[in-house]
Order: sequence, then structure tokens, then C-alpha cells
Amino acid sequence: MTPFTLYMSPVPPTAVSALRARTGVPILACKEALEEAQGNEEKAIEILRRRGIAQAVKKSAREQHDGAVFLTESGSKAALVLLKCETDFVACADAFRTLGRKLALALLTDGTAKAKALADQEIPASVQQLGENISVVEALTVEAPVLGTYVHSNSKIGVIIGLDSGTKEQAHDVAMHAAAMNPLYVRPEDVPPEAIEKEKEIWREQLKKEGKPETIWDKIMLGKEKKFREENALAKQPFVKDSAKTVEQYLGSAKITAYSRLSIS
Repeated sequence: MTPFTLYMSPVPPTAVSALRARTGVPILACKEALEEAQGNEEKAIEILRRRGIAQAVKKSAREQHDGAVFLTESGSKAALVLLKCETDFVACADAFRTLGRKLALALLTDGTAKAKALADQEIPASVQQLGENISVVEALTVEAPVLGTYVHSNSKIGVIIGLDSGTKEQAHDVAMHAAAMNPLYVRPEDVPPEAIEKEKEIWREQLKKEGKPETIWDKIMLGKEKKFREENALAKQPFVKDSAKTVEQYLGSAKITAYSRLSIS
């Protein structure tokens, strides 16, 4: 009797996830292909190619150097999506822009899970239509009593600012400031210790080359640390529309409760 193997076990979720990560096609399509291929990943990829998802499979490993940010808001909530592609040509295409707006709206109105399901469904078709690798790199929502949003004219930078009080105009102005200045943190105390330690290594080398006595290094570095924290903190940066004030001073009694910035770097 000729030996044979009967494949009866269900496809494990880990195998489905691995195939999806490799191909970028929806989970259900990956599961069906793996079941037909009796768990063999390479055969499953061949099946996906025969079903017309070959282009997405081929392009999934190509680097994405371009893209756009998409922002939508309603009331006290805003959603921001960073969608990447390979070239500016596709980033400016109507189909790409439509996809990004659709995903941002789904994230705002339906939540993360449904937005992800929509992305799984829509992106492979967009890859085939536009001929480039496309993926959602980051997606987030922000809620605050006062919201300010800003998307730069080239759609490469998007910012959401949340305030506990104040006006929408103030929040919008601070969002524009953040788009231009790219602060990494909201307040000086938000700078993590590891970031300070990394800078201290650089400062020690600088002080050594400058011939400063080692006995005064700690005192000098205290000043450098204060400056570094303030330069990288949104609240303490000189406000772009009035450099005589810091952002904090411009806001008055209003406090920043949320800050999100996504960009095509």
C-alpha cells in the first residue's frame, strides 16, 4: 500500500498570521489558502498568486519611502492614519487618497478593530490597482475637551492637540507649531531618563575635548540637561507665531492633555 498523509488538523492561527505578514493579504484568504495547501506556506502563496493576489505578494517586501497622513474629526474626537507607499506618484493618486480617508473615517466612527478589518480588505486590492506596496504604519485616536488638528499642505505631517480648556483656535495654533517644530515630548519632565543618559555620553565627550576640568562636568551638564529638556518639550518651546512667548505662555490657563504627531520621514 502506498503511504500517504492525511491532513486533518485545523490551520493554527500562528501559521495564518505568518502568511499574512509575508503576503499582506486578508486573514481569511490566508486561512483558506493554507487549508487548501494542507499547511504548506509556499504552496499557499502559489494558491494566492493563482487567485489574483500575486501582485500583493510580490510587492509586500518592497520598501515604502512615501505616503500621506489622513485626519478626520468629529466633536471631541479625532483620528489620524499614516498610510505609506513607495513613491510620491502613488501618494498623490486619487485612489490612494480615497483609501486613506476611508480608513481614517472607519477608525474614528467604528474603532480600531473594524478599521483594521477594513484595511485587511481594502489594501490588497489597492496594491494591485496602484502597483505599489501599501501599508498602514500607524493609526491613532485622541479625545479631549478641546481639539486642534493640522495637516500640512503636502499631507506629509499631521498633528492632533488636545487641551483641557481654552479655544479650538489655540489648539489649532499649537498643532501648527508642533508640525513645524517637531517636539518629542509635551513637558520637560516627560523626557525619559534613557534619553538624558544618551545625551550625557555625548556631553562628556564634548567637555573632554574642550579641556574642561572633570570636577565641573556635573554642574555644566545640569545646565545642558535643562536646555535639552526644554528644547524638546512642546510646552517650553518659543511659540512660532510669537517667539516672545513659549507655547505654555500662549495657552495661558489651558493645559495640553494630548499630543500626537505622525509624519512621512
